[in-house]
Amino acid sequence: MTATGGRAVLPRPARLSCAAAAVATALTLAVVTIPDLRFAYRAPTLHVVLETANAVVALLVAFLLYGRYRQSARTQELLLTLGLLVVALANLALTALPSAVSAAVEDASHWGAVPVRLLGTLLLAVAALVPRTARAGRRQARSLTGAVAALVIGAGTLGVVRGEQLSPLVELSAPIGDATSPQLVAHPAVLAAQALGAVLYGVAAVALVRQARPAGGDDLLRWLAAGCVLAAAARVHYFLFPSIYSDYVYSGDALRLGFYLCLLVGAVREIESYWRLRADAAVLEDRRRLARELHDGLLQELAYIRAESSALPATVVARDRITSACDRALDEARTAVQALGRTADEPLGLVLHRAAEELSRRYQVDLEVDLDDAVDARPDQRHALVRIAREAVSNAVRHGRARRISVQLSNDPAGSRLAVRDDGTGFDVAAVTAGSGGYGLTSMRERARALPGSLEVRAAPGRGSVVTVRW
Repeated sequence: MTATGGRAVLPRPARLSCAAAAVATALTLAVVTIPDLRFAYRAPTLHVVLETANAVVALLVAFLLYGRYRQSARTQELLLTLGLLVVALANLALTALPSAVSAAVEDASHWGAVPVRLLGTLLLAVAALVPRTARAGRRQARSLTGAVAALVIGAGTLGVVRGEQLSPLVELSAPIGDATSPQLVAHPAVLAAQALGAVLYGVAAVALVRQARPAGGDDLLRWLAAGCVLAAAARVHYFLFPSIYSDYVYSGDALRLGFYLCLLVGAVREIESYWRLRADAAVLEDRRRLARELHDGLLQELAYIRAESSALPATVVARDRITSACDRALDEARTAVQALGRTADEPLGLVLHRAAEELSRRYQVDLEVDLDDAVDARPDQRHALVRIAREAVSNAVRHGRARRISVQLSNDPAGSRLAVRDDGTGFDVAAVTAGSGGYGLTSMRERARALPGSLEVRAAPGRGSVVTVRW
């Protein structure tokens, strides 16, 4: 937990899982304490629809996780893929389809679904416990997939064959009353499977929350953790009241549907993130292409013009002005190339430090930096602050002949602050602003106002200058 203003704040993954736990707890309390609340309805068709929908969602998310495994080769994502595939198989092939065919097929296939579904739950729990750094190559993936397939086929076949000789999983002849009196009407093996499934999903939820916290904003893990909380609660409902393997729709079915809805939300957010990253990558590639064009074209021509102007005789009146203009154009072009070639999410302190060091090397001045890494800004604000800092340093060197410059970035009660100090000759702020040479100060003030913020310039002849931006 983190503290904000003296108040404990749970991390985002924990908040989502705690919300799911609160919903599951409220539903469970309502079911077990309100006698008039009907918690079970005989609806064979709806039961088949729910099982089919759950299977489709599980297959979709498994396909998405397999794509992640293809890119990262993480063992965790391989196990999650296999676990969801096994669960989808139990929902669709061993529960929904037999229920839609006939009662005789349904009873036998449900005995096959019990171990297969428990195997899928076990794979999900193991996946949650596996470190994210663990990797599985193609050979390991094939071996693991083959072993899981063999277990599924063996357990499913054994359950179907033996199911014809065993008693029904759920005794449908037993009357279904209110939920205040738990009815353990299922076969002991089914009750044991539900209890074990609740434990496994609970372990998976805790492990996934712990992994999602440092995972850099993995929405899929966060929503999977919340879904596992609901799945664990669903198993508790299935244990206390008639089981999943019947024609009835229960409160546990609602919680289990919540698990798959959480998976679906996580998958949607994952897809949104993927396309957003694709768009960002395309923009970055285009920016780098423009940077290469500027470097190979404009910068080379400007450097040539400066070299030719410097070779002019000293008696040519315009030589110094042409050389100065070339220096400014080169500085602007280099700034544009660097801005285009870098990502937009770099820390403000790093960007300012790099710009200040570059200018200090170019103008051969001493540089002092005191940058607080905790100060952050939006990409448009970072651009404006860097331009203000570059303008302040450039003016201090070119006009104030400064030999030492300091750049300070900090937070204070009034907000964030950027200050550029120099030991130059200084100037009369009012006179420069009113005269024709005040365009640089005007530009800096306009950039500061757009932050939104303010710019203050303090200077005096012979005392250097201080440019301060607050936002």
